[in-house]
Amino acid sequence: MSKSRTMSGSAGDERWAHFRFSIIGPLLAAPPGPGELKEALDRLARTLWRHPVTGEWKRFGYSTIERWYYRALKENDPVAALTRKIREDAGSHPSLSLEFRAPLHLQYKGHPGWSYQLHYDNLDAWAQEQSDLGPMPCYDSVRRYMKACGLIKRPRRGRGNSAGVVAAETRFEAFEIRSYESEYALALWHLDFHAGSLRVLCPNGEWRHPRLVGVLDDHSRLCCHAQWYLGETAENLVHGLGQALMKRGLPRALMTDNGSAMIAAETVQGLERLGIVHERTLPYSAYQNGKQEVFWAQVEGRLLAMLEGRRDLELAELNEATLAWFEMEYNRREHSELGTTPLARFLAAKDVGRTCPDARNLREAFTAKVSRKQRRSDGTVTVEGVRFEIPSRYRHLERLSLRYAAWDLGRVYLSDARDARILCPVYPLDKSRNADACRRRKEPAPADPPSPPPETPAADGMPPLLRKLIAEYGATGLPPAYLPKDEIPEERNTTDE
Repeated sequence: MSKSRTMSGSAGDERWAHFRFSIIGPLLAAPPGPGELKEALDRLARTLWRHPVTGEWKRFGYSTIERWYYRALKENDPVAALTRKIREDAGSHPSLSLEFRAPLHLQYKGHPGWSYQLHYDNLDAWAQEQSDLGPMPCYDSVRRYMKACGLIKRPRRGRGNSAGVVAAETRFEAFEIRSYESEYALALWHLDFHAGSLRVLCPNGEWRHPRLVGVLDDHSRLCCHAQWYLGETAENLVHGLGQALMKRGLPRALMTDNGSAMIAAETVQGLERLGIVHERTLPYSAYQNGKQEVFWAQVEGRLLAMLEGRRDLELAELNEATLAWFEMEYNRREHSELGTTPLARFLAAKDVGRTCPDARNLREAFTAKVSRKQRRSDGTVTVEGVRFEIPSRYRHLERLSLRYAAWDLGRVYLSDARDARILCPVYPLDKSRNADACRRRKEPAPADPPSPPPETPAADGMPPLLRKLIAEYGATGLPPAYLPKDEIPEERNTTDE
């Protein structure tokens, strides 16, 4: 197939039109006199012209140049007149009959990830099983038809045919994909983990591939914080996100995927307590967090590329280099789409952020709230397999609300079940210390009654209600409605029978 045939239709037609006009344009600008046209066309036919597609030197015939001349002579737009005519059957794909189109569409619907060649081979095998079909169209016809109808190869959104994969495929086909950007700084942040291509040497002698947690501001593309860890856990997520919050402030929303660290109770409840809307991408739809993918490409292409010569790279060295790179280069380098640096745009933009709480309150915010039943025998509860002592002033409560982070059982808090407000810390049961036989006096519980007033009878005296009833009955003047009987105890007969 010639190169002119492989060019795209619009680009090739436009190039040919300009080429033809360049040949006959002088004749249109200075029309030849009577009897001079034939000589002018002969001169153009003997001239060598550079082919508009192949670049080779070539002559064009007298009749061809004459046809071009008369086609553009009386036209207001001679270039458009010299454009190749569109075939009447263009776009109808006559080489692919209706008998082949229906099974091809059905085949693509079931297998959108197949290549054009695989679709063609399966269509050919199906056609061989049919006896009443015409000749099988060629591969180029099938490929052109599939491209014209939008039957292009699409990457799978996930593995298998689970409900989540099918839903992601359906949404991708049904809805448009458009770029977006928040209007204000700190309106939306992006957070994700990235598996690095370099290995680090751990103190125990193991080689590990670390994972980078990165936090980006949507409006300015500013890297709020980035740090490498040895695992993708909720503890590492909170550790990295907490530093970003203390550096830049509290955003209004945070977008993550649906990884286990992102949907952990500590993460979800911590964002709720801080007033940060947790936006999650749809399953198998990583394109919704595309700004993170662009950032990862720069991490791999610039930062890790400069460290690929280090054979004994350690995690601390990698984090030191990462911090210097995103603060001194990425945040201060002009962004091709923004036309300015991420740092400059972040500082100049209007922001809707808030002041970040101190480290203690931030740590307490990223905790999970659970309910536990208190053991009446010793006033303890069990959290993550560890027993904790409850202060004696809360001994009257049957169920207790606790807040804790699974990775830090040294900080477990007793909270108010109504508003999750922290009341006091609780500590693990220390059996060795309790073995010294020294016991603290119980603190007064809120349910304990106050000290009894002087007029209150003792526990063995007459109850107030019964004393009231007797007084009211005596005030009626009626005699007691019963017959008293003096019971004389019988003397015990001690005589031997």
